[in-house]
Amino acid sequence: MRYMPTSIAVVIPTLNEERVLSRTLLSLRQLRFDEVVLVDGGSRDRTVSIAEGQLQGLSLHPAKVLVAEQGRASQMNAGARATRSDVLLFLHADTLPPPETRTEIERVLKNPKYVGGRFDVRFEDDRGWAWLISRLMNWRSRWSGIATGDQALFVRRSAFDDLGGFADLPLMEDIELTRRLKRLGSLAALRATVTTSFRRWQQLGVLRTILQMWLLRLLYWIGVPPSMLRHWYGTIR
Repeated sequence: MRYMPTSIAVVIPTLNEERVLSRTLLSLRQLRFDEVVLVDGGSRDRTVSIAEGQLQGLSLHPAKVLVAEQGRASQMNAGARATRSDVLLFLHADTLPPPETRTEIERVLKNPKYVGGRFDVRFEDDRGWAWLISRLMNWRSRWSGIATGDQALFVRRSAFDDLGGFADLPLMEDIELTRRLKRLGSLAALRATVTTSFRRWQQLGVLRTILQMWLLRLLYWIGVPPSMLRHWYGTIR
């Protein structure tokens, strides 16, 4: 069967991201995505006005700014429903995709065994703790087959729709989705690298954040509801 060109929609959930959003949207200028949808969860800063101005200025078509119920799962589901593309790429507001993002996604999805995938991740200041943590994140993801939102998860729309999108969870929605995706097919662990912010680690402290992440994931795996874990996670921006 001849391979057909893939259309790709980028979905960006936001909440009070005025400090980082402009750079992320500018990074999309040369990447030739078919759709860009930003879904805001009720920002109290200039996030929405920045998004409207940047998307218009970048001449991305079609590009939309939506407002949805706060929560990454509900925001990303709303963004997915507002698009028509064959592939959905979920991108955090503080994450910069590599120049080869589109070609890498197209290359992988030529193989029908893949239902989606994710990129390797690095932090902006790629030294010391940041260097070590990002390498461990990539190794753990490659070993487990589980992807997190920081790694720019992409998925075929058909698979996403079959699973009903992200589960309505306040936390761990990315891990939960990739666990279900693995039942449908393989997830590609791309070596191409997205660059993301180290802000959570810097504000809470590296060791404290590591312990928090490990504890939250352990509790999730043993069955503690994400609604309870959310109270311990907090929001850092």
